[in-house]
Amino acid sequence: MASNASSKNAKTDWLAPALLAWFDQYGRHDLPWQHPRDAYRVWISEIMLQQTQVATVIPYFTRFMQAFPDVRTLADAPLDDVLHHWTGLGYYARARNLHRAAQQLRDDHHGVFPDNFDDIIALPGIGRSTAGAILAQAFNQRYPILDGNVKRVLARLYAIEAWPGDKAVEDQLWQFAETHTPHARLADYTQAIMDLGATVCRRSKPTCHDCPLQAQCQANAQQNVAACPGKKPRKALPVRSTIMLVIHDAQDAILLEQRPPAGIWGGLWSFPECPVDADPVQWCREQLQLQITHTHTLPVLRHTFSHFHLDITPVLARAVSAGIMDSAQHIWYNSTRSAARGFPAPVKQLLESLPPHFT
Repeated sequence: MASNASSKNAKTDWLAPALLAWFDQYGRHDLPWQHPRDAYRVWISEIMLQQTQVATVIPYFTRFMQAFPDVRTLADAPLDDVLHHWTGLGYYARARNLHRAAQQLRDDHHGVFPDNFDDIIALPGIGRSTAGAILAQAFNQRYPILDGNVKRVLARLYAIEAWPGDKAVEDQLWQFAETHTPHARLADYTQAIMDLGATVCRRSKPTCHDCPLQAQCQANAQQNVAACPGKKPRKALPVRSTIMLVIHDAQDAILLEQRPPAGIWGGLWSFPECPVDADPVQWCREQLQLQITHTHTLPVLRHTFSHFHLDITPVLARAVSAGIMDSAQHIWYNSTRSAARGFPAPVKQLLESLPPHFT
């Protein structure tokens, strides 16, 4: 971490004007959450953009706005409906937090998005950078941001090779972010520095010759751009295994169960799961009071989370008894007749790959 206060101050006056001039010509001005750029739309976009690229987010954002155009509509919607519109974006805790935050806004703020930092950061799922992005873009208030794109820009500007997840490194990057945030055009500056990181100062294959900050970039001067910022120390991900029971009844509906509200895939609808060392027929009889016949085992499907791999063995089976009825936790699902539900990505993938008579 090579910079001191004097180098910070030397950069303060030139960075924002250079970046804004670049943004005026090359930045992204037609993103759907920019028209209008109100707090609700900025909030939804910022949450969706966590861990997800703009091109992926745009169609989800458009559909989400059509379904939930304001705070009250989102707060009053069933969580199932919110999760359904989130299916495919991943990191589903974001959707659950959005729903909880909307209810908090409805109940504590009369459905009006607050314009002060303390009230915004008190909402579920909102941290310092997201709160700053909302205040800067929707209310033109001077707050710095430090999302992944901004961390990368600043780390290269100052040739920081350490991992930004380290608290001391993150604290220094926050100081740089605060220093360089201007006092005017806050919405544009915030969008500009995010755009620079996303389109020019990319993680791989950055186009440094297009960067308005190239002349002052220490990593570029040292020909060390690829090393900045440092990567998170890698650990081998553990592997977990499960059997997903794809059980259909005489009407070709599929048995689904809702996962607990917290934890992996919280609140989403999935197939019943039994341990890999269990007999599916016996497990269903004991756990679901349902008699099945095993019909076919599909190839193992691997789904990777941030902290482990999950190896899923899908087992197709047929229910041969009346068994379990629809309830709060279980439903017999048919894609053409059942209400929309929120599914984890591998469950959605399996459902879409089944023969038509299954769903």
